Amino acid sequence: MTHPVAIRFSESDLDALAARDGRIALVVAPGAGRSPAARRIERLTRGALGRALASEAWDKLKAGESMELAWPSGLACEALQLVKLARRAPVATARKAGAAIGRALGGTDLLVLAENHPRAAELAFGLALRAYRFDYRSEERKPFGAVEMMVAKPEAVAAEAAPHAALAEGIFFTRDLVNEPANILTTDDFAARLAAMQELGLDVQILEEDDLAALGMRALLAVGQGSDSPSKVVVMRWTGLQPAEDENGEAIEVPPLALVGKGVCFDSGGISLKPGAGMEEMTMDMGGAAVVAGVMRTLALRNAPVNVVGLVGLVENMPDGRAQRPGDIVKSMKGDTIEVINTDAEGRMVLADVLWHAQQEFRPSAVIDLATLTGAIIVALGHENAGVFSNDDRLADDLLKAAGAEGEGAWRMPLAPAYDALITSRLADIKNTGGRHGGAITAAAFLKKFIAEGTPWCHIDIAGVALPPKETALAPKGPTGWGVMTLDRLIRDRFEA
Repeated sequence: MTHPVAIRFSESDLDALAARDGRIALVVAPGAGRSPAARRIERLTRGALGRALASEAWDKLKAGESMELAWPSGLACEALQLVKLARRAPVATARKAGAAIGRALGGTDLLVLAENHPRAAELAFGLALRAYRFDYRSEERKPFGAVEMMVAKPEAVAAEAAPHAALAEGIFFTRDLVNEPANILTTDDFAARLAAMQELGLDVQILEEDDLAALGMRALLAVGQGSDSPSKVVVMRWTGLQPAEDENGEAIEVPPLALVGKGVCFDSGGISLKPGAGMEEMTMDMGGAAVVAGVMRTLALRNAPVNVVGLVGLVENMPDGRAQRPGDIVKSMKGDTIEVINTDAEGRMVLADVLWHAQQEFRPSAVIDLATLTGAIIVALGHENAGVFSNDDRLADDLLKAAGAEGEGAWRMPLAPAYDALITSRLADIKNTGGRHGGAITAAAFLKKFIAEGTPWCHIDIAGVALPPKETALAPKGPTGWGVMTLDRLIRDRFEA
């Protein structure tokens, strides 16, 4: 697994600046007086810092952006990076500033001069998130250099940054899973990586095909029956709360929050074969399961006082003589029959059975599912926002508030009874696609059929945000780990004791 770069917090030592090699990043608050470190660097560079800060190039920088002075005279460092960040900058801007530093991090050591900046912990978090790389190149890359951040109160900043370290681990775990090619991340390998998290205190159960058949998960099994990779459901439980007692001393179980993820390790489309162009990106169709795994890892690492169960359906959708066909009718675990119109609308069939099992087995207080479910959500929202569908206004509002607080784009989509008509089947209880129009909505309407009456539920379609076509504010080009921060924030704000 890729681990975030370690950041050491230390007290400011201005006497060491001149001889410091590697890179130095200086956080500059525009409009404020020069900090002690800035004044020292100004003297050492014989006014070069002042000229840079008075330049048109500096003025044109937006908040959170930076510029560099290469091999500055009077300093031993190879580069001095000047980062523009106001003292009252929003959290998202502070993380963006940290990401600007992380983007430039290479194999040499880095010193960040944050001094008494109130956003130092958020700056460190952004740095850690952006300093990520994953590849299978044969030439081994030099590891990232050591990172030291000089601050006025290192122990206080380190304590503030500690929860971010667990969150970064969870995000990196999610990114790694989405990055892995399908010949490496098979359903067996995915399940094994989740089982390994038992070392962190998670209770992990793997349901094999015989178990799934006994439970009646025919919709999920139908998706994977054309693949040599066995279909599985992995259940991860984090029990951070012990049962309370009522006035008679009887135990009161605290119902968990259920997180459910679509884990299609490769999606060829099945018999309804996808076009060849771009099919290589269908290794990311397990992005929802990856987010659930990342959240569960985060909760365990920070010992969260909450009960959460994460369930992921792991399948591979391939065409062969055993594969399900358009026109097939299968029976779900709930008992509803599903007419398969398009075998490429497979993720909702996986989720249908896992959602029902989550409710029947764990009686959760709420259910949230995540899936790279439809291309239609990308048409609607592009790569800036995930689509949120819900049967519960309070849960949806809390989720959107959490996403906003963490700077992850999310937008609520309509989910009205009128859309149900589009997925009405002539032969079965429901069909698995309603056609092109409103495709993301009819997919959500399908899932809603498998949510029990009275259960608060949100469906998040992350097809546009899981693997955008270019780098984002906090991630290089590739998987973003979208959703780990949002769900962790939602859990902190609403579900923790």
